[in-house]
Amino acid sequence: MKAGALVLAGLGASFGAVLAAAPAQTGEVVITVTDIRSAKGVVRACMTTRADIFPKCIKDPAAHRTVVPASGKVEIRFTGVKPGQYAIALLHDENNNGKADRAMGMMPKEGYGFSRDAPVRMAPPKFTDAVFALGAGTSRVTIKMRYFL
Repeated sequence: MKAGALVLAGLGASFGAVLAAAPAQTGEVVITVTDIRSAKGVVRACMTTRADIFPKCIKDPAAHRTVVPASGKVEIRFTGVKPGQYAIALLHDENNNGKADRAMGMMPKEGYGFSRDAPVRMAPPKFTDAVFALGAGTSRVTIKMRYFL
């Protein structure tokens, strides 16, 4: 092998190593929650890329989840999020029992919300109604908390 080819091969290997070592681009999602009816309990947030389990993204080990105290103004941040298609589900767990309480087994007794304020029609919204694209940088999402009862 000629000396020039060796130098080019070495540079190519070095350049490839630098590319492999470069951190993946990540983003941040800042969620502003509006219309919370009380400061009781907590707000549970879950963000997933999986349409098959939304909105119960607790079943997604890769989902971004957090619990914050309920208050007049709630802001939730997910950092280090890989670019992709995501949907967010929120629960105002007023009694902090870790679940969405229901009246007569069907109607939610606590607040709920979804990204893109996805509509609820006799069932939780579909992933396609709540999905948004996230790239590198910061995405701001506003979600209105809704109450049935």
